[in-house]
Amino acid sequence: MHLSKDWRARTGCIDVAHTTPSIDRLEYRFLMVSTAPGNTRLPRLGGRTRKGVLVVHIASAGTWLGIDVAMAVVIVTALSSHDTGTRALCYQALQLFAVWPLFTTGIVCLTSGVLLGLGSKYGLLRYWWVATKLVLNLLLTGLVPVALRPGLAGLSELGRQLAAGHAVTASIGNMIYPPIVSPAALLIALVLAVFKPWGRIRGRA
Repeated sequence: MHLSKDWRARTGCIDVAHTTPSIDRLEYRFLMVSTAPGNTRLPRLGGRTRKGVLVVHIASAGTWLGIDVAMAVVIVTALSSHDTGTRALCYQALQLFAVWPLFTTGIVCLTSGVLLGLGSKYGLLRYWWVATKLVLNLLLTGLVPVALRPGLAGLSELGRQLAAGHAVTASIGNMIYPPIVSPAALLIALVLAVFKPWGRIRGRA
């Protein structure tokens, strides 16, 4: 494979096949493909940068899981307690730590995951396991302000009424589902990251 003199002059590329005869042919082909017009790729993350972003990604996922566990504990406590004060406290506490902290953690996890994908050979839409993780992250993060926040806002108001001594009754049994679904999705994402199944998405280089 040889490059035309005109193309080399326009791109400033050196024909390493002639200047460095000992270079491995595979490396030479990779260089030609990656620098050819229309095949420009985003720069890869350096070793230290990638490790730093990976630490942020793992830490945010762990924080996410921790918030889910805390949310489950508070909800179960509210469901099992017969004390009005305890239930009122639980209802109000949920909105404090289970909405914006959870949403912020999801955004951090999503951003760091996107950076890892774009800065590595896996990309975002080249492999099924990466695309699936991306969809899970987008879905779970989006559900926090769209679905979880309104429900917890109602519970917080219920908690204020209980604390004020008003006789109110409400079922919060459906609130047990978020801290079950979210950790399950995080576990799926973890398994995908470890085993990397399904291979490439067809048609993606």
